[in-house]
Amino acid sequence: MVRKPVPEDKFSFGLWTVGWDAKDQFGAATRPWLDPVASVHELAKLGAAHVTFHDDDVVPFGSSEAERERILDAFRGALAETGITVEMVTTNTFSHPIFKDGAFTSNDRRVRRYALRKILRNVDLAASLDASTFVMWGGREGAEYDSAKDLYAAHQRYAEGIDTVAAYIKEKGYGLRIALEPKPNEPRGDIILPTVGHALGFIAQLEHGDIVGLNPETGHEQMAGLNYTSGLAQALWSNKLFHIDLNGQKSIKYDQDLVFGHGDLFSAFGTVDLLENGFPSGGTRYDGPRHFDYKPSRTEDFTGVWDSAAANMSTYILLAERAKAFRADPEVQAAVEEAGVLSLATPTLAEGETLADFLADRSAYEDVDPDAVGAHGFGFVRLNQLALEHALGAR
Repeated sequence: MVRKPVPEDKFSFGLWTVGWDAKDQFGAATRPWLDPVASVHELAKLGAAHVTFHDDDVVPFGSSEAERERILDAFRGALAETGITVEMVTTNTFSHPIFKDGAFTSNDRRVRRYALRKILRNVDLAASLDASTFVMWGGREGAEYDSAKDLYAAHQRYAEGIDTVAAYIKEKGYGLRIALEPKPNEPRGDIILPTVGHALGFIAQLEHGDIVGLNPETGHEQMAGLNYTSGLAQALWSNKLFHIDLNGQKSIKYDQDLVFGHGDLFSAFGTVDLLENGFPSGGTRYDGPRHFDYKPSRTEDFTGVWDSAAANMSTYILLAERAKAFRADPEVQAAVEEAGVLSLATPTLAEGETLADFLADRSAYEDVDPDAVGAHGFGFVRLNQLALEHALGAR
């Protein structure tokens, strides 16, 4: 029996997830539109602590100022009634035709200026709701044809846009950080900043990169054949893991947005192990919301929608229990020791050792028997099997 989620679990859902009407490019909607107010109430009943949203998820694009305020008042009322909080806000710069060639990197300057105003307006909204993170997914920032985009200028304009938003946040004194969300492709053929590594390199060039980090998504990394847990680890090592998106993905294909754990389950175990237990030798920890960015399948009615939302949390809870048992297992601890996992934290050069000292140390090179050292086995397979047995509840 899986325990019921509680607010201390920090589970969070995008309103675009449960609210998706299940329309795709090959088929019409299979469910009606769901009022965000109703979503907030249902998620609260299930034990979620937070919600997130794109501006257009709550206030339909093109609404008048009066209608916008009426809708936001009702939304704020639902938050107050349920105790649900908004931990992250983002802006839709990908749905309307105006963004068909991107927002910050569109070849049309009018689009770039419109996008910047739309984003700054919703930075104000995020701050008014006490959100801590402003996610920016550049889903249309890219191209299908190499000749269609001056990629040097595109990176310049992208940096200009992000830096302008970051400077505005600082000027206003908002307690917000920006989290960029990488994705390799879809809907554009090739998206700028396709992976965690690309985004980290980009952030390093920003003037205001101190408040810009990452929001890696499970499926986005796995679409490129990459290891999501490794991506999280690099972002943590860089002190740039500001937010996470959890879902399920089965190998390299379109972005599936399955329930977390309903894709690569063993990879999900590794992700939860890192998030809940941290690195074996210590280091930076992630303490933010466990945010689910998935889509209830088109096959489901509203009962299935809420079953799928609950499934994300249940899977995470189960894997967290398994991961804690894995780390606490004496046999695992012995296997970790045998594999030398903890010894990796020992600096290669001793404290105070100079390069001259190192070069004079015969034990580092001249006296080493490479064949003897190379014959040593690490026992990684046994350690991985122990992880698998814990993940499956066999231990």
